[in-house]
Amino acid sequence: MDAIEAIRRRRSVRKYTGEAIPREDLETIVDAGRLAASGGNRQPWDFIVITDRDMINRLKVAAQWMEDAGAIIAVVLDPSSRWWLEDGSAAVENMLIASTALGYGSCWLEGYTLLREEEFKAWLGVPVHKRLLTLVPIGVPGEWPTKQKKSLEEVIHWEQY
Repeated sequence: MDAIEAIRRRRSVRKYTGEAIPREDLETIVDAGRLAASGGNRQPWDFIVITDRDMINRLKVAAQWMEDAGAIIAVVLDPSSRWWLEDGSAAVENMLIASTALGYGSCWLEGYTLLREEEFKAWLGVPVHKRLLTLVPIGVPGEWPTKQKKSLEEVIHWEQY
């Protein structure tokens, strides 16, 4: 699947079959995150790949639907970098697109991670001075959402708003 097709196909998938994901595919997905643009090329990220079922079951307190994910990627950032939030967001989007290109479903778990950030950091051994931006569950999709996006005509403006 080419990049444009993966971008067009990507949706937030919240139902997974529970099948394992090959390590090579998980490395490819994380590598896509690693290759994201970052302010001043600081690359303020680390990624924790979680495949252990016990840990996935603990983390699902953030969102019950994560229990059947094949893996969860915890995105850890260094907040001393001026653009850590933007950089982390770019890395996550790259991983979402890479997951789609490989045939997996994924979802950016937003505010639910922040509500339990300190607890999750302790469970995952994240250093105190780092931030846990989000958890990204990835898995073989149990279903693929079909929600429509706004049309290009609804959102594009030329020269002025």
